[in-house]
Amino acid sequence: MKFLEKKIEKKNYLFACWFFNKNIINLLFKILGVGIKKAIIGSGFDIVIEVIAKMMYPIIFFLNKHSLCSFKSLVDIVCYDIPKNNYRFSLVYNFISIKYNLRCRIVTQINELTYLFSVMGLYKSANWSEREVFDFFGIFFLGNKDLRRILTDYGFKGFPLRKDFPLTGYIDVYYDDNQKRICYRNLELTQEYRNFNLKNF
Repeated sequence: MKFLEKKIEKKNYLFACWFFNKNIINLLFKILGVGIKKAIIGSGFDIVIEVIAKMMYPIIFFLNKHSLCSFKSLVDIVCYDIPKNNYRFSLVYNFISIKYNLRCRIVTQINELTYLFSVMGLYKSANWSEREVFDFFGIFFLGNKDLRRILTDYGFKGFPLRKDFPLTGYIDVYYDDNQKRICYRNLELTQEYRNFNLKNF
């Protein structure tokens, strides 16, 4: 009997979560429908919203400030590169609402010439994530006053997580025993890149 009661309670809870998230999505479409391409309820009842890059900041501002959303915590910013696409970079902002026990993902696509507005004014944790995305992908965040490299070396050339960046890099760093110091030299590949296919093996 207790097992059945727990099962019913769980179903009621899941339905309530789905209904609440659906209402948030409907509210977003009514208020900010211009910038939203698609909004769905993902696995685990996460809200997934795909938006236009220009409308990122107003939508994130709304999610932070509105009493029905209260997404006050930015977990991280994820970026990945698909060079074949016109908008090659996809950015995913992950938020948590502790008040309502909800998760939300904001997804947008941009190219290497597009900039995004910084959300540091809303989330202090955005500083590290934005600097990391800038360091590895070269995406500029307008309004971030501390936008500098964070994980690569000083004077590093290029953006190492872009798909067109060579695996060996452009510069070799080594310690020279004769000079007793760290030295730098430009890398020269020993052979040209080859196009391999199954016929070569």
